[in-house]
Amino acid sequence: MKESFANLGPLRLRYLEADNTSDLVAATSSPLSADTNIKDRNKEWQQIHQIRPHENSHVLFVHGLGSSADRWLDIPDALSLLGFHVIAIDLPGFGGSDKPETMEYTIEEFVKIVEEFVTEFVIDNKNYKEARTTVIGHSLGGYIAAELAARRPELVNKLVLVDSSGMLNGPTPLLLQYLDAAMNPSKEAVRRVFEQLVADRIRIPEILVDGFIYRIQQPNAKAAFKLAFENSTRTQIGTDKLKHISDNNIPTLIMWGMQDKLIPVEHCFAFGRAIRNSRSIILNDAGHAPFAEKPAIFCELLHEFLSH
Repeated sequence: MKESFANLGPLRLRYLEADNTSDLVAATSSPLSADTNIKDRNKEWQQIHQIRPHENSHVLFVHGLGSSADRWLDIPDALSLLGFHVIAIDLPGFGGSDKPETMEYTIEEFVKIVEEFVTEFVIDNKNYKEARTTVIGHSLGGYIAAELAARRPELVNKLVLVDSSGMLNGPTPLLLQYLDAAMNPSKEAVRRVFEQLVADRIRIPEILVDGFIYRIQQPNAKAAFKLAFENSTRTQIGTDKLKHISDNNIPTLIMWGMQDKLIPVEHCFAFGRAIRNSRSIILNDAGHAPFAEKPAIFCELLHEFLSH
């Protein structure tokens, strides 16, 4: 994916972008040489497999608390090879985006920023006809995605919620441990929390721990984390807003890791009850980020949902 930056007023946001014309290596029937044009080979591969840009082709990934666009691994790239225009954003306060001291990092602020980003940098792409976006949100990003769908349904084509916050009655015990590790980051503390976020603790590589510690030690990153934590764990989206998603006929997929200890699977059922006609899928042997533990299964389920 290509790294880019968007300027929304004084705020600079980092995002990763991939589309079906990007320089991704694709399988070909003839050998590659030094003068091979990868873009041409990708187009050839897509033609062979009858892959065309999807009519409803914009897909926006929104990460969770303390994370970044990179956490989605190569799932955005995989979708781009299937014809989707895919963007993964770093929310303000996280990753490589600005972390202004003046921002309060509330759900309200996040939604306004994502709304502006979608309007100006996603659906304004002239290579695609569709004027709406499929929004995929994980954890904090799910809360933001659901709020956006409820408030601005004309912008959202489909909605995917992955182990989403937004229905919490305060922080869970593991969320409190996560906050403490973020405020006092050490390899031992961060690893102790991260190993509880997955179904099998061997799935936490050292680079994931080191990456979190590096990001959280950036200027104002801790303040942004704490403010976003306090607001997102102590407020709720409410069933009325979730019913508004149903009323506007926005197809919704809810995916959850069975072994999620951060936001337990009961929240999946709560979202499913509130959003009529939504589809819920629970992935076994996966914790809070099933897309990282079961990427092949997650990507296949996602592709199936986006293509129908």
